[in-house]
Amino acid sequence: MPEQVTFKQTPMNLEGNLPAVGEPAPDFTLADGDLKAVNLHDFRGRTVLLSTVPSLDTPVCDTETRRLAKELEPYREHVAFITVSMDLPFAQKRWCVAADLPHLITLSDYRDHEFGRRYGVRILDLGLLARAVFVIDSEGVVRYRELVPEVTHEPDYDAVLQAVRAQLH
Repeated sequence: MPEQVTFKQTPMNLEGNLPAVGEPAPDFTLADGDLKAVNLHDFRGRTVLLSTVPSLDTPVCDTETRRLAKELEPYREHVAFITVSMDLPFAQKRWCVAADLPHLITLSDYRDHEFGRRYGVRILDLGLLARAVFVIDSEGVVRYRELVPEVTHEPDYDAVLQAVRAQLH
């Protein structure tokens, strides 16, 4: 059954179902900043921190993405930190340059919105992605998930980072 979130306390309906912890993460095909197709299986063998945000051009998304990028920098060799939004790939690329995060992987679900449906994070009422975090192990299994109930709030950074570190040991 699809979840709900709130946006500034207004209930919003989500499309699809969040993948359960312990189940294989749904594969996806998203566009990178050069409009090239990128798939989840491209990262097989590495832990993946998948962060979905409404738009990098908003204060909370900006703060979250910068903080996670900074916290994950020491693990960059072993952890693929991917931020997914509906922002156009050009806007994501511009944001990465402005944020001085050249190694950040940003992917866009602008084409067919299939990612949002597969991961249960597409906000039907807004046409954006809900704020959520998924930690996927090197074999492609979901090991942690957090759907942030209020879109304007940040995720539980400590829990996210603990889940990432648990995959590295």
